[in-house]
Amino acid sequence: MSKNKKRKASDFVLNSITYLSSTVSLITLLGILIFIFGQGFKLLNVDLLVENFESQGYVADLYDNVRLCNCEPTIEFDENTYYSPKWGVALSDTTDLLGRTVVKVEFVDKDSPLYKVRDKGIGNDPIELRDEYHIIRIAFDEYPTALSRYGSENMINYLEANDSLREIEFQTEGGGIRGSIITTLYLIVLTLAFALPIGIAAAIYLNEYAPANKVTKLMRSLIETLTGVPSIIYGLMGLAVFVPLTVKLTSATGGNLLSGAMTLAVILLPIIIRTTEESLKVIPDDYRQASLALGASKTQTTFQIVLPSAVPGIMTATLLAIGRIIGESAALVFAIGTAIKDEVSLTGKSTSLAVHIWAMMTDEPANIELSATIAIIIMFIVVILNILIKIISGRYMKRKMGVSS
Repeated sequence: MSKNKKRKASDFVLNSITYLSSTVSLITLLGILIFIFGQGFKLLNVDLLVENFESQGYVADLYDNVRLCNCEPTIEFDENTYYSPKWGVALSDTTDLLGRTVVKVEFVDKDSPLYKVRDKGIGNDPIELRDEYHIIRIAFDEYPTALSRYGSENMINYLEANDSLREIEFQTEGGGIRGSIITTLYLIVLTLAFALPIGIAAAIYLNEYAPANKVTKLMRSLIETLTGVPSIIYGLMGLAVFVPLTVKLTSATGGNLLSGAMTLAVILLPIIIRTTEESLKVIPDDYRQASLALGASKTQTTFQIVLPSAVPGIMTATLLAIGRIIGESAALVFAIGTAIKDEVSLTGKSTSLAVHIWAMMTDEPANIELSATIAIIIMFIVVILNILIKIISGRYMKRKMGVSS
């Protein structure tokens, strides 16, 4: 066989392997996307984004000398809503933000004894049973307790069979991820504030000022090595170093948002340094020589000529950093905690979206649907930030350097 035929055969085999690998990767990616959207899209709604995770529960009973309603409904209900004329209340089966089936209050007549019930907590204040509440259980004196897991029709039948009740337990919806979204945004801002200045400064030193010797070569090797360290190791470092530091200097009592941001900053430094340095390397030396020939100093050349030209590369480093921040979970489990909070503070425990997924998957049973929904939200955030960074980078280069994006 001639060399030409051997080369063609070799090229055919290599191209076939490349195409096959690409096809397998594409099919795998599409399979993951189909699974995530198939499982999570049905729970995706605005309420999930803006509502609190923690629900507020109440246990109440009836006021003395109340009368049963015995009234017909004043509005029409669909076939999935069940109404009790005796009590003047309509209930339905619905799905909450966590994907669980619950019994929801659809309507309460103003003449119903349930329209205002007495809170059995501190103060015994009256509570209006509004259509935003979910019924957990209704306990009767001489009848089994009606539980939400048996559905709204069963609960209405129990109400119709009784003329009084001992107590009723209900709660607000809850299950939203507003706190986790806010925590993620805080982490992005704080981590970039810690990591970008240090990472960019280190890259400028290594590429523009550091001499080419064994020391700088060793430094680059160590930086590249750090990119391969498992993130859980960084989490242990955050728990051992940054958590005690923030507890000592702030009002924090354990893992907190600041310690989480510091831990993520350490994780991102190698990525930012390497990406920024590569963007500085591609700037032609002609720019530097021309600036120096015109009388500019080394510092002026670096910060007024070279660095602005490397902005697209720095933006790329920023985008990679943001993607890592949003997707990181193992390190944050140690550095910030796994408590899902609605009220977010710099010195308190909370969870990012990725850790929220971890928390949902550790439930019994695992909440796959909500985890997939949060994964969709993470992808949307990354895509939006990607577009914004591309737009900002393009406009900056067009304005400052006269280069079309």
